[in-house]
Amino acid sequence: MRRKLKRTGAMLLLVLLVTAMVFSFTASAETPYVTYTINGYGQIRQTQTAYLAYATITKFGEESLSAPADICLAPDGLLYIADSGKESELGQPRIVVGDIDGNLVKTIGEGTLVNPRGVFVTKDGSIYVADRDAQKVFVFDQDGNVAQEYGKPNSPLYGENLTFQPIKLVVNDAGIMFIVCESNTNGIVEISPTEGGTFLGYFGTNFATTDIMTIIYRAILTDAQRAKMASNTPATPTNLAIDAKGLIYTVTRGLENDTLKRLNIAGTNMLHNDDGTYAETPVAVVAGNHDNVYVADTRGYIFEYNNEGEMLFTFGGPNDGSQRVGLSSSVSGIAIDTSDRIYVLDADRARIQIYAPTEFTNLLHNALYLYSKGRYTQAKEPLSQVLRMNSMFDYANKAMGRSYFQEGNYKQALKYARLAKDYDGYSDAYWELRNTWLKNNIMTAIILCVLLFVAYKVIKALDKRSHILNKPRKFFRKLKKNKFINNLTYAGYYMKKPSDGAYGIAAEGRANWLVSSFVLLLFMVEFVIDKYTRGFLLKTVMEGRYDILSDVGMILAVMFAVTACTYLVCTINEGEGTVKKIYTFFCYSLMPYVVLTPLAYAISHIVTVNEMFLSQMIQIVTYLWIAVLLVVGLKEVNNFTAKETVKVIFLTVFTALILALLIFIIYVLWAQVFDFISAIVGEGVYRLGY
Repeated sequence: MRRKLKRTGAMLLLVLLVTAMVFSFTASAETPYVTYTINGYGQIRQTQTAYLAYATITKFGEESLSAPADICLAPDGLLYIADSGKESELGQPRIVVGDIDGNLVKTIGEGTLVNPRGVFVTKDGSIYVADRDAQKVFVFDQDGNVAQEYGKPNSPLYGENLTFQPIKLVVNDAGIMFIVCESNTNGIVEISPTEGGTFLGYFGTNFATTDIMTIIYRAILTDAQRAKMASNTPATPTNLAIDAKGLIYTVTRGLENDTLKRLNIAGTNMLHNDDGTYAETPVAVVAGNHDNVYVADTRGYIFEYNNEGEMLFTFGGPNDGSQRVGLSSSVSGIAIDTSDRIYVLDADRARIQIYAPTEFTNLLHNALYLYSKGRYTQAKEPLSQVLRMNSMFDYANKAMGRSYFQEGNYKQALKYARLAKDYDGYSDAYWELRNTWLKNNIMTAIILCVLLFVAYKVIKALDKRSHILNKPRKFFRKLKKNKFINNLTYAGYYMKKPSDGAYGIAAEGRANWLVSSFVLLLFMVEFVIDKYTRGFLLKTVMEGRYDILSDVGMILAVMFAVTACTYLVCTINEGEGTVKKIYTFFCYSLMPYVVLTPLAYAISHIVTVNEMFLSQMIQIVTYLWIAVLLVVGLKEVNNFTAKETVKVIFLTVFTALILALLIFIIYVLWAQVFDFISAIVGEGVYRLGY
């Protein structure tokens, strides 16, 4: 009996271990990559898995791919692969047609195609192939017969010296072809099928980018020297796609923030990348089913963007040698079906990776679809489910806020806009709430202002007749005689008349450690309050992040360093200022900040995006005022001329930089010493442990 129990226990333990290993392997096999999104602060953050790589097509029937260059998912659900056959002795240029289960349906173009680089299938089943080396676009019917050929346009507008080497193409419902030609920097070639191919012009031309240094060089160099410089020509698009509305998407390497574009019929880009999340080396693009777009990076990363160009997800990645499903070596094409399954063509490994959306992504796509159709109330339900799965998914918060706004629930719209860091949405909702408040309370505010004005006039008349304000006047006169209060009011006088105020600090004993430090304390308190609690639209720090000690320490360190450096430089240049006087006028120069910041702070809580300039203007005036006070104070306290003042300012800045560099070097050296001591102690503890 005991043996049976032992044997049974051992079997259960073995089953548990094997099960754990299987589940561990399955989980890691499903997601060999991490999915990222972007939050409202423009930061890349990890999120739930958006797409699972669940299958790979390595061959269709018995036909293996040789050198696949492009992929297209036709309206009938079949996959069309442009296979150049250049990497295999047995391979030949062709279009391989198969289903998503890897079954071969047919091949097209053997003996006709030379080097097919792009393929597109229209709704009527016509197959367009961009053949670079044949310098033609071939059109095949559903049976694989050549129905039409388009070579280099005869129009002089195309360019007599330009070759026609088509590599990618799409076709709209009118049969107009949009073709990317290799090394053609004029843009996308637009050809109509009429009269055997009519050149309509170039479309969506990229602009050449020039930095300031290049402009300077070209301005000062001779013609011969400029001729030797690299020519500044626009980049050629890498790939393109077309959506159900007929809008063209292009991807172009080397354009930094414009690698992805959505072009209207005029060729104008409708996307604006403000968060810097576009793929650096895009190779393929495809329009999604929910006003979204997918971009494949040559390294294997897949980017999904919404209709405004905001990144929703980034997933996939380069093959690390493990040959795991979902990782690619060199992507050359991408396609998507009606179920949002993504097909990524890996040219280097000659296979197709298939990704399926997770429940999280399906919910988000459903919300996107409903929102794009104006069904805002219905969109809230899938958005709520998305937020239950991930409450910090900022795009869902943003869409939820916009949905509430369309319903007229501005309070909830304001809440979700703040969670998503959606400044435009927050501003719109706040404007509506503020407008409603003003309508409800404008008469009360007017009556209150009238009552206050009447009360002022009555008190003034009574004071003139009965002197009812004599006691308050005596109190304030007595208070003003207090040395601390008197010096504090003098700081305000210095703010209004810096030249006279500086003379008082230099010659009338107005320098005061206590009052100066109190002004500095007020500055620090207001700085911290303003930095962390100012109005949402003007806040520059992340919600919930506080570095108060660091802020206070930085202010004190800067004040100490600037005072010390200024005193040393002024002493060398025979200035008359002492440490106490210099410290005093430095602190008094902060008075504009102390006085005006509460006003800017209050305004920051009641303005919308279009009114933010009011608070920003006050801040600009504040800092300019402080700069003037510092310069005048430095000049008057040390009895410098204007020329000597400018000289001392530059020397002080230079000295402060040298001091900062010295402190940094000491910090680095001390950190190394600390690490060395820690390593020795750790080694000693390790050895003593034995």
